[in-house]
Parts: sequence; structure tokens; C-alpha cells
Amino acid sequence: MAVSSPPPPRFHLSLHLQNPTPSPSPTRSKPRPAPTTETLRRRLLRRGVSPTPKILHALRKKEALKALRRARKDTEAAAAAAAAAALHPRDGALAVVEEDEEETRFRAAAAEYRALVGRPWDGAARGSAPTRGGDEEGEGLEGLREMLVARRGDGFRWLLDDDIEAEAAERKQQKRPGTGWDADPREEEMRIQLLVSRLNEEFLSFRDWRLSRMMKKADLVYNEDNLLRILDGLEARGNWRQALAVTEWVYNENSYRHRKSRFVYTKLLSILGKSLRATEALRVFTIMRGDAQIYPDMPAYHSIAVTLGRAGLLKELIKIIEYMRQKPSKRVMKMRRKDWDPSLEPDVLVYNSVLNACVLSQQWKGVFWVFQQMRNNGLQPTGATFGLAMEVMLKAKKYEFVKKFYDKMQKNGVPPRAITYKVLVRAFWEQGKINEAVEAVNDMEQRGVVGAASVYYELACCLCNNGRWRDALLQVDKLKQLPLTKPLEYTFTGMILASFNGGYIYECISIFESMKDYCTPNIGTVNVMLKVYGRCDMFGKAKDLFETTKASFSNSQTCVPEHPSLSADAYTYSSMLETSASSQQWEYFEYVYKEMALSHHHLDQSKYSWLLIKACRAGKSYLLEHALDSILERGAIPDVRLIVELICQSVAQNDYGRVLLFLNVMTEASIKISEVEWTKILQQNVHQFSVDALPDLIEYLSSSGIINADPALSLVRALQSQCQTISIRDTYLLVDGTSTQLCECSLVENGGKHSSSNLTEHDKLGDTRKNMCTNEHLDVPDSDGDIPQLGVAAVMSRDVSLSRPRLESIHGQCDLGHWGTQVSAIDEVLDSLSSYGDSSYREVPSASEILELWEQERINDMFGHKAESRTTLRGS
Repeated sequence: MAVSSPPPPRFHLSLHLQNPTPSPSPTRSKPRPAPTTETLRRRLLRRGVSPTPKILHALRKKEALKALRRARKDTEAAAAAAAAAALHPRDGALAVVEEDEEETRFRAAAAEYRALVGRPWDGAARGSAPTRGGDEEGEGLEGLREMLVARRGDGFRWLLDDDIEAEAAERKQQKRPGTGWDADPREEEMRIQLLVSRLNEEFLSFRDWRLSRMMKKADLVYNEDNLLRILDGLEARGNWRQALAVTEWVYNENSYRHRKSRFVYTKLLSILGKSLRATEALRVFTIMRGDAQIYPDMPAYHSIAVTLGRAGLLKELIKIIEYMRQKPSKRVMKMRRKDWDPSLEPDVLVYNSVLNACVLSQQWKGVFWVFQQMRNNGLQPTGATFGLAMEVMLKAKKYEFVKKFYDKMQKNGVPPRAITYKVLVRAFWEQGKINEAVEAVNDMEQRGVVGAASVYYELACCLCNNGRWRDALLQVDKLKQLPLTKPLEYTFTGMILASFNGGYIYECISIFESMKDYCTPNIGTVNVMLKVYGRCDMFGKAKDLFETTKASFSNSQTCVPEHPSLSADAYTYSSMLETSASSQQWEYFEYVYKEMALSHHHLDQSKYSWLLIKACRAGKSYLLEHALDSILERGAIPDVRLIVELICQSVAQNDYGRVLLFLNVMTEASIKISEVEWTKILQQNVHQFSVDALPDLIEYLSSSGIINADPALSLVRALQSQCQTISIRDTYLLVDGTSTQLCECSLVENGGKHSSSNLTEHDKLGDTRKNMCTNEHLDVPDSDGDIPQLGVAAVMSRDVSLSRPRLESIHGQCDLGHWGTQVSAIDEVLDSLSSYGDSSYREVPSASEILELWEQERINDMFGHKAESRTTLRGS
């Protein structure tokens, strides 16, 4: 093999010897210039980034500085080499000679390798030449290494060390996942899973910069397959918001704007439909109809039809059917070829979706339109079609059409399904035809139709609603043999509710007792039974059930076997409060309310405000105050009835400071009451107030300076009109009484005082007060027989006064708000604040402080019970 002669090294040697200062090597590469703006823009577009002029200017400046630093480094290296050559000219010449010799030997080895590759028979004979085509994946370089080792030993190993490292780095840079189509599928799948997990952690809109950074850092190619896998991961978590945001972000990027996929949008429609987001699905569907690339096909129409049908949007669904038959707009048609016609005809699934929408909207006439359209298009109704038609007629109370569609189904030879018999049983139940419902289920069993659990559940509730709970238990035995979508406790709860709604109260108790042979009651069953016991006036049983439920939850290890560990919820406490109120058990009512507050449950004031008002009239006014404080601490708006009741109680107790405080609460909560409403409230509660309570309240509110706006202004006007009415009425009532002379004197005095023409507002209020008869003999009767006897029914009614100050002073009752025999910690706190006024009410503890007192009281009771039990054991 010919090898290049050594004269070039001698030429270089002589050159270097003649001229000690080395000249720049002719093979030295020129400094790479900085890339232009257009180059940077194309580079960013290839990476999926849409650059702005500001970004391009910054990158151009950065690259220019980088090129300047690179040029300076090359200049400094050249200067250092020149200085070294000047100091040691012989070493520099020898280095050049060695470099040229190495280059000569490498060229010789490469030429021999190419010759061997071109002659495979020669390499096969020697056993050292590689096969042709070994240049991929580094096999060519490995073959060259093996050849050099076999031919000349390890002396040429140095030839390929740097090249292999450089090629490995280049190969690693080229195979970076996400930068090309040759990415590793397993690593790509891991990146998709990581992206989906991050997307599920928080909601980010498609305009959020964090979503853009997350999608770009994932380093994925967002083609159709990857997007479908991402949407599958989001669908599994029900995260329709992120699915919508990801799709919008991808197809708003310049790299993917013209690569939209119809399958991706159809998948997005399916996700929105499963999440019952009909409005968002309609918006996505409109986007699809405006783009020829993703124009809807039959699967897309199926998805949007099912979504609208489940939402009950009948008008929008009819428009979708019209869109199917129409041709696209001219703008969309220009995007495709001329013979493109995406018009379609609705099939059975679309018409079934229309019937499903008719169920929710109760448009029973739409059923006949659907059957007419199917007949015109030659479509045969299926079992689902007839079943949905029967359900529409059931919702519309058209029971005769339910039976007609069932007969028509049998006439057409369509086999009925279990869901069909469920609708039929429900229709017979609502008509009161119990025997026909039983015969329908027997017919289903005779036909060999595998019954669903819902059919036997409907029949069991039907029988319980008519008092036949023993026959219903037979249906439960059949239901146990079927796969259940819900536990058996739901079945018994529904049976108890059916009996309760049917008026069979004691049958509910029988069903509850029989339930223990099948399953254990859950908290829903307990809540229903508490209501049943309350209706039957069985406070004892309700109390035992409530205590058992609460004890089993607090100590599940020692719970009663019939009632496993249960967690009492807000409905449990509300039902027990209602039962206690109906049985007039106000001490236990207070105990349940405390337990409810300690369990951090809140009473629904929209449903149970009357319970607190009733308890307030029974002497538990501080419970109403605590409820109001807790509502305000939660930041909620209290019910106006609660505040009005507290205002009436404060006026009855002559505590005008509290009235002012409650008026401020109404002002902060933006609660307004008109003058007419205030007048009606005062008329209903005037019997609770003392004779001078209303004038004193007017004077107090006038001096406080808050009557410039509602509701205080409306209250003052109502008080003035009420005072005038009471003054005129009492004057006529006292004409033939014992205190007529005093009233006449007061009237004469008032006449003299009213002689002046200019009176201030305060004088007018004082005159109004003096016009009222203030004889003490009118408030306190001469004999005890004049005092009304207040029974339980009278106490619970608004027609009886609960507190009169002068009666309290005579009979020694300082506080009628506490009639109970037991005195709790909160009672002692409130009793200590017996003086009324502004400062007294401000010192009343807040709801959180009262809660702490109740907690401490509960702990003390627990220790007391333990000590008592220990004493009993020691005595035994």
C-alpha cells in the first residue's frame, strides 16, 4: 500500500527552522460568526417556539457576545503558541513534525480499512476485516479498532479515542427524547405519565404561563397518539378542565396549528360528556364545525348527542340533527375538495338521545315526533327506544301511553329488558295498581329475563308504600341473589321512607327491626328512624338510638353489636333536635345542640331556624344567641327571623343595648326590613312588651344617633305608629276604670305642653311617651285570678308574653329565660351578667368561648361519671 512520502514534514521542519516565528496554520478553522436573526428564528421555530422581535434581539445579542468571546480565546491561544515557539523553536518544530506524522499514519490506516471493506473476501480470509454496512451505531469505528489491533497491536488505539467520545456525545444529543421520531417509547411513556400527574395536581388555563412551561419541559412531540394518551390519563381522574386546556394550548401553537386531529377533539367531547359539561361540549363542537380538518363525523355527532340528551337540552339537540343534514359553510368548503360532502343522517343512537332529553324536559309530545322521523328514515326502534319512550310518559304522568308503548314493543317482537319492567312497575305503583305491579314482575321471571336489582327495589318500595312490608321482604330475598350496585342498607332505607311517605309509621319500625336479620343499619337509616320516632312521639326510642349511634362512634371497640361504629352527621343531630322539640324535651334539646356544636356540625338555618326560635321561647334564648354568633363567625348571612326574635326578646327584657347591637348586625349583613314589616312584627309581639317599653326604645334609639338609615329608621317609624295606636286604644279602654282621673290629669298636662308651636324631636318623643297611660295598677292586677295561667301550648305560641318586668319583680323571677332545673356553666355566665345595657352585652362570651366552656363541661362530666363508677365498684 502506498504511503505518502516524508518530504512535507521536512518542508515544514525547514520552514520552521528558517523562520522561528510560526505562521498561522493553513488548516486552522476561521472563527465561527454569530448567527443571523433569520437563523435564530428558524432554529426556534423548529423547536416549537414562536419568537417575538424582542426575544430575537436578545438572542442575537447573546450570540454576538459568545462569538466575540470565542474569537478572543482563539487569538489568545494563537498568541500563546507563538510565544512558546519563539522561546523553544526546536520543540515547536518537533511538535509540528509529530503532528504531521500522526496525520500521515491515520490516513494510511484509513486507506487500508477502506480497501479491506471493499474486499470482503480478503477480510474474511484474514479474519480481521469488518462486514460492509457496519457504519451504523458506531460499528464501523469498532471494526476499524479491531482491525488496527489485529494488524499492528495496540499502537493505533489512540487514533480513535477522541473520535469515539465525540461521536458518543453527538449520538446522545441526537437521541434526546422528544426531539425526534426515534425517541425511546418507554421513556416517552414515562414522560407522559409524569406530565399527566403534574397536570392533575392543579388547574391551569391554557393562557397560564405555567402550563406553557410544563408542556415544553415535558419535551414531547404532541402528535395524535401522545395527545390521546394524555387525555386518557386526565379522563381517568375526571379532570375535564385540564383536558380542555391542554388541547387548546397544543393547537394554538404554531407547530401544531395545522396538525389538528378529529380523533383528539372527539375524545375531548367524550370527556366533557362524562363530566356533564354540556356548554363546554357545545363550544368544542362549534369549533369542529368551523374547521374542515376536524369537521365532525358520526362518532362526534354521537358524543355530542349523548351529552345533550343527558343534560336535557332538547332544543340544542334538534339543532344538532339539522346540522347533520346541512352542508358546511362556504368558507369550510373552500378548505377541501369540491366533491366533499360530510352531510349525514341521524341514526337510532341520536334519536334515543332525543328521547333521553325528553325525559328530563318532560316533553312527551316529542316521543311521537321521534317515532315519525324513524319511520320516515326506515329505522327500526330498539328496546332502548321503547324503554325511553315509556319513561318519558311516566315522567309526564301519561300512564295510559306507558302501557300502550309496552304493548307495541311486544307486537313488534322487541324483547323487553329489565329496565322496561322497572318503568312498568313504577307506573303501576303511581296508579295504585299494586297487584298489576306484582304480576309484571312475575311475567318478567316467566319470560326468563334476568331481573335487575332496581326492579325488585321498586317493587319492594311499592309494597311498603301500601303497608305490605312482609311481601316486600320476599323481594329483598330475591334481590340479595343479584349483583348489587349499592349496599343492601340503601334498600331498607328506601323501604322505610316509602312506608313513611305512605303513612304507615309503625310499619317503618317493623322494617327497621327486620333489617337487623339482613344487614346492619347505616347512618342514613338512623336518620330516617329518628324522624319516624319523632312523628310517633317516641322520644325514648329516639334517644336510645341517638345515644347508641354516638357511643358506637366514640368507642367502636365496646359498641353494641346491633349498631356498629357510625359517624353521626349534621342530619342526625338535626333530626334529634326536631324530635326533642316536638316532645318538649328542652333540656335534652340543649344537650344535643351542645354535642352538635362540639362535633363541629352546623344547623341548617334555612330549614331549622324554627327550632331555635321555639327553643328561645321555651327559655333557651342563649342557644339562639350562640347560633347567631357562630353564623357570624363563619362569615355567613344569618336568617332574618333569628335576629327579629332576639330583638323582640331584648325589647321584652328592656335591654335596649342589645337591640342596638342587633340592628348594627342587620346593617353589616345588608338585611333590610320595611316599616310595614316592622309594624306587623310589633303587632304580633306587642303582648310581650311592657307599657313603657316602646317609648323607651324610641328614646334610646334617638339618643344613639343611628336612625338615619334602615333598618333602624324603619323600626323607629313603626314604633311611633304603634305607640300612637296603643295610646288611643288604651284611652278608650280606661274610661270606666279606677284610674280614669290619673289619665285625665295626664291628658290635661299634655294639652298644656302641646300649646307651644315649635317642638323639638326629643319633646315629641317625650310627649308620645306621656300620652300613654303609665299607671302601675294597670300592669299588676289586684288579684291573682287576673294573672293568666300559661300552659305548654301557650308558652309555645306568640300570643302569650314570656317576660314582663313588673311580674318578675313581684314574683321574684329575675330571668325568665332560664326555667330549667339544672344550671350549666353557660347559665352561670349569663346569670352573672344580669344587668342590662351596652356594657353588659359586650361582656357576653363569644361562640368560640362558649364552645370551650361546653367542652370543659363535657370533660368534667366524664370524670364525674368515672369517679362515680369507681365508688360504686368499691362499695360493691
